[in-house]
Amino acid sequence: MIRKAQKNDISRIIDLLHQVNMVHYEKRPDLFRPHTTKYSEQELQAMLGCEQCPIFVYDDGGVQGYAFCQIKETNGDILLQDIKTLYIDDICVDEKARGQHIGKALFDFVREYAKSIGCRNITLNVWEGNAPALSFYRNMGMQVQKTTMEIIIDK
Repeated sequence: MIRKAQKNDISRIIDLLHQVNMVHYEKRPDLFRPHTTKYSEQELQAMLGCEQCPIFVYDDGGVQGYAFCQIKETNGDILLQDIKTLYIDDICVDEKARGQHIGKALFDFVREYAKSIGCRNITLNVWEGNAPALSFYRNMGMQVQKTTMEIIIDK
């Protein structure tokens, strides 16, 4: 079952955030610190009440995955069309539960949620080198919207 996250899910979400962090750290130790999380327990608790940033969890008797979302709207911009976008800030399936279509279930749920609240599109970022994530999102029908590039300056 997929549902909105609740206060009693926070410790499990923290565990999953650690898994995501380590994937990022292993790919980019020059950017990410090991053994930490993107959000603290206090930040997660505050986010639970935010209508513009829903957190969904896949719960089969225990939380096996999550999707952090942010609703973004562009209105009255001189350049951009007025649109409502659902940005997936973070999505994770427990490494022990992968291959069970939990990620697909979460993504499909988020897609239906976005549609139900009038979003035009869903966006997210994928770190270069994270081939499994890139493949998953392509299989979900996503395509490249824009590319962020960098050059590392020698000291």
